[in-house]
Amino acid sequence: MSLKVLALGGDGIGPEVVDGALRVLEVAAGSIGLKVDLSEDLLHGAAWEKYGTFIRPETLQKAHASDALLVGAVGGPRWDHIVIDGGPEEQDGLMKLRHELDVFACVRHSRAWEALLGRTPFLPDRVRGADIIVMRELCGGAMFTKNRGVDIAPGGDRRAYDLNEYSSSEIERFARVGFEVARRRNGRIISVDKSNVFMACKLWREVVEEIGRSEFPDVELVHYFTDNAIYQMCCHPTAFDVILAENLFGDLLSDQSAAIAGSLGMLPSACLPNLPKQGPVSGPAIYEPVHCSAPDIEGQGIANPVGAILSVAIMLQYSEGEGKCAKRIEAAVEGALNAGYVTKDLGGSHTTMEMTDGVIKQFRAL
Repeated sequence: MSLKVLALGGDGIGPEVVDGALRVLEVAAGSIGLKVDLSEDLLHGAAWEKYGTFIRPETLQKAHASDALLVGAVGGPRWDHIVIDGGPEEQDGLMKLRHELDVFACVRHSRAWEALLGRTPFLPDRVRGADIIVMRELCGGAMFTKNRGVDIAPGGDRRAYDLNEYSSSEIERFARVGFEVARRRNGRIISVDKSNVFMACKLWREVVEEIGRSEFPDVELVHYFTDNAIYQMCCHPTAFDVILAENLFGDLLSDQSAAIAGSLGMLPSACLPNLPKQGPVSGPAIYEPVHCSAPDIEGQGIANPVGAILSVAIMLQYSEGEGKCAKRIEAAVEGALNAGYVTKDLGGSHTTMEMTDGVIKQFRAL
């Protein structure tokens, strides 16, 4: 067995957490006899500083030839003012990468960890056992629309707009992946929208309903308005399993779900181009922690690597079909937390390297 991985550390704390995750990948892969063919490159700000572009054509070529990409975090004040000709994907190396690979189905996983219940805003008995996946459509909607701009009226009044648009085919392919994720879990899915207000959301609800009824009758489908879903997630986090959301709403809901884990630093994600009924995905997929580049703590060695480490776990799950090894990494993270390994974002003092060492120690003991 072999897995071709392209590692893109990105900016800020990105390279630090990716280094920790790659150490865990090496140990985990060795335990199942998996050969990892690893290459590394630069992305976004790091690429701009060296090459004057957010992502090189050579990097995109490497990405297309890979089985999986492990990405740290991108962005920061040094590059926020730079404007490139073209659409929104040209302004961000990671968005360009997602667009080029067409990894439209983002899987963001958050769970309540027993050792971290006191770090959440919830009463322990209310959040204990919560385990949520937010499925975010990643390549459409207002984030990628070309119908955007700022107009100036004759009187000088400015009007800004970003059209939130979806086609039925975009919704269909995303819904299929979401339903398949739900089928692999507990057979329950909540689709969120604002169909009481927006036409794009009316189509969203209609198409999701059609796909669920015709192709996934074994999966229980419920529709929520997005504002109610956010409220209910605060009140009853254990009632949620898989949430299906368009790009903007998925962005909001996935950060909201991080509250049950105690920190954004705990959340992994997978960006998938498909998900068959059985076996791994076909084509390259992106795996990355959900957190930002956190330039304020860059280079201090205190970043939480767990989101990146758990991204390696779901990489093995979705790109290699090694669900048992993925579960073992998750159990190792839980063991490290229970043993007292806690980084600064969680109120502790362990460094990035120490946290990684703790996870590896627990993995080897399982």
